[in-house]
Amino acid sequence: MSIQPDISRSWLLVNSLRAEQLDAIRESRADQIVIDIEDAVDPLNKERARDAVVYWLQSGSAWVRVNDASTEFWRDDLIALSRAPGLKGVMLAKTEDGQNVEQTYKLLGSHLPIIPLVESALGIENAVEIAKAKGAFRLAFGSGDYRRDTGTSADDLAMSYPRTKLVLASRIGDLPGPIDGPTVGPNHSVLRQQAALSVTLGLTGKLCLDEKQTVVINETICPTESDIVWAQEFFEDFAASGGMIRDGSDPPRIKRAEKILNLAKALGVLEG
Repeated sequence: MSIQPDISRSWLLVNSLRAEQLDAIRESRADQIVIDIEDAVDPLNKERARDAVVYWLQSGSAWVRVNDASTEFWRDDLIALSRAPGLKGVMLAKTEDGQNVEQTYKLLGSHLPIIPLVESALGIENAVEIAKAKGAFRLAFGSGDYRRDTGTSADDLAMSYPRTKLVLASRIGDLPGPIDGPTVGPNHSVLRQQAALSVTLGLTGKLCLDEKQTVVINETICPTESDIVWAQEFFEDFAASGGMIRDGSDPPRIKRAEKILNLAKALGVLEG
C-alpha cells in the first residue's frame, strides 16, 4: 500500500548514478525513495547525475536530495527539477537556517514540499526557525555530518540532544515527527535497536542506505501489537464506564490511544 510521506517510516537513499538502483526503485519496500545527487555524487559528475534524475522522473516518482544552498549546484538542481513531472519533493542538504528553506521553496516554484536535512551544530540550534520556514514539510537528521561537524561520538547519550531538539522543533513548527539518520552496516539487530531508540525519542522515520534495511525499519517504527491491544482495551473500558472522563489521566490516554489506532490503520497493520 502507498504510505503518505507525513507518516512514512523508511526513506531509502538511492545513488543517482547507479542505474541498477534506479531500476529497482519501483520494487522497493521503502515507504519513500530519495534519489541522491548530493553526497553520493562526485562534484565532477553533478551535472550528469542531475540530468539522469530529471530523465528518470519523466516516468518515475521520487524525492530528490539536492545540493545545499551554499554550493554552485543548488540553483541549477532546483531549476532542472522544477520541470520534472515525477518529483514528489526535495530533501535539502545541510540546511542551517530558515532562509535556506524559503529560498529553495521559492526557486522550486511548484509549491512542492521540502525536507530540511539538518546536519550541523548551527542547523540544530536553528531547528525551530527551520521548522517554521515556509515550505518545510518534515525535518531530517544528517547524523554522520553532525558528528563530523561537532566531534560527537555515535554514543546514544551523546546523540540524544540533537535528536530531541529536532523532535521539539517539529512539534513547535507543527510538522510531523522528524526522520532520523541512517544506521551504517549490515547488522539488523543493531538497526532494530537504533530504530527503536528513534521511536523512544519521538522520531517517526529513518533514513537508510540499503533496501534490506527497509523491512526492519518499517516493522520497528510502527505501533506494536501490544500498543494496539492496549488502545483497544482502553476504549472498551472507557465505553463500559459510560464514555465520560473519569480523572485527569483520561484525556492524554484518549489522545494516545487514538493516535496509535489511527496510525496502525494508515500503515496497514490494522483494518479500518
